Amino acid sequence: MGVGSTALDADAVVRALQGAFARDVGRRGLLALVATRLRAAGAPYTGVYLYMLHGEMLVLEAFAGRPTDHTEIPVGQGICGQAVAERRDINVADVSQADGYLACSIETRSELVVLIRRHDEILGQIDIDSDATDGFDAAERAAVRTVADALAALL
Repeated sequence: MGVGSTALDADAVVRALQGAFARDVGRRGLLALVATRLRAAGAPYTGVYLYMLHGEMLVLEAFAGRPTDHTEIPVGQGICGQAVAERRDINVADVSQADGYLACSIETRSELVVLIRRHDEILGQIDIDSDATDGFDAAERAAVRTVADALAALL
């Protein structure tokens, strides 16, 4: 990949989302499409998990890649819960160095959590695991942000 290039073609994912929305696939279908398309980008996207906020609990509603036992995560717990509590995206270069990390897989080395938000309201998050340390650079994070913003507008 060259400078500024990413594994993820965010524009293609956004077009697919808009097409699915126009076909009335519904919320679950949109979430599943995002998980599948992001995982299909290949490395560094080992596992993609879409957690939606239900009160003070993040609930896994779609995923692609390795299954996880973490189907519900309280706000404030782990990296996912911390992102919501702090109202910010979190990019962890090395999960072995992260306090309170909840492992979806022992192979995971880095994690990117990007909030799905409509204005100030947090709807949920895209949680991505990578088997590579420092798997997500600024360009990759920006690509996922583009997808999260498009998804928020359609939910």
